[in-house]
Amino acid sequence: MKTSHRLSRRHFLGQLAATAGIGAGGTLGVFERAMAATRAADDDRILVVFELSGGNDGLNTVVPYTNDHYYRQRPTLAIRPDQVLKLDDTWGLNPGMVGFRRLWDQGQLAVVHGCGYERPSFSHFTSMAYWHTAAPNSGNEHGWVGRLADVLAPEPAPGFIVNVDVVQSLAVKSRLHTPVVFDEPTGFQRKGYFETRQLLDAVGEDAHGNETLAFLNAVADGARTSSAQVRAAWSAYKSPVDYGLVPLQLPKIAACIEAGLPTRLYYAAFRNNAFDTHVQQRDLHQRLLTYAADALHGFLRDLERMGAADRVTVLVFSEFGRRVPENANLGSDHGTANVMFVAGPKVKGGHYGEPPALDQLNADDNLQFTTDFRRVYASVIDGWMKPGTAQQVLGGSFPTLRLFA
Repeated sequence: MKTSHRLSRRHFLGQLAATAGIGAGGTLGVFERAMAATRAADDDRILVVFELSGGNDGLNTVVPYTNDHYYRQRPTLAIRPDQVLKLDDTWGLNPGMVGFRRLWDQGQLAVVHGCGYERPSFSHFTSMAYWHTAAPNSGNEHGWVGRLADVLAPEPAPGFIVNVDVVQSLAVKSRLHTPVVFDEPTGFQRKGYFETRQLLDAVGEDAHGNETLAFLNAVADGARTSSAQVRAAWSAYKSPVDYGLVPLQLPKIAACIEAGLPTRLYYAAFRNNAFDTHVQQRDLHQRLLTYAADALHGFLRDLERMGAADRVTVLVFSEFGRRVPENANLGSDHGTANVMFVAGPKVKGGHYGEPPALDQLNADDNLQFTTDFRRVYASVIDGWMKPGTAQQVLGGSFPTLRLFA
């Protein structure tokens, strides 16, 4: 991709107006308000949440390469000491994670050990719902990212949350905000059944005092604004930065940030349960970690190029880890405690949390979790997004980790 200068606000507004079909003398409405919000939010911090779906094997991601118990439990699957990317005298990264090793060397990567929750579920669907809502063994109608948006912006704001995926994640479901959900920016359009086309097209007409229709009009107006913003941002985006073989939707987020969208919360995922490595795990897992580490490293370097890196923190998680012993198919089965990552220029790199003891497994040969994953959420909310609001978002008090310099 060719290098380009950062998109100027004037150029972006012009492109956006053209994309949205707004004439020079037209009334901008929500578009104008959204751009005002963008100007006001130029210095606001951004959180990007990235999901490793399928249950990433934390033990073969951040490897305890001096621990004999690890090698006894995984005679074939274990990563040998001479293969790991050593972080210190105890821990090393999977050999595929060169991108994360670079972040570590720059002091921009925090590794949080032993993340999980009490009475864990081994169901992908159930456990991911717990992580999405930050409500293990109970649940919540709204996602934790959506609730964070409600606290950060008590008035609905078009484009405040962006979810890059084919379907909306429960994590971004909000009481107040309608997340912008898209996969391909150039194909961003309203979806609906043929039978409802006439009704969808009618949205935007005068509500005549009908509060429900006025609400639908506002949502539709916001959707049109957001889709125009995304298309304009993507059409203007050019970058020389290498994201690796599989960019994983991250250049699309970078394009939105460079264009100055009013978004403060982005959500994306390594999709399709990719990390559910029950069979012949070793090579496949390393390849998946290479894609993820290279893409996330490239994303942060791209933000540096555009002068936006200091505004962004990335949180990486998976719905559970894997069982400690390898299985008969040279893979690993659904487990419990896992590692989480927090990355960015403002992150204070290092190890956090207490690593679970490999010689004190439970009856199912699983690790005992040592860090409630909501502590990491709370640390990012209070330490990065808005101090003193984590309890309101998470519905409880969780001791924070000093993840930020």
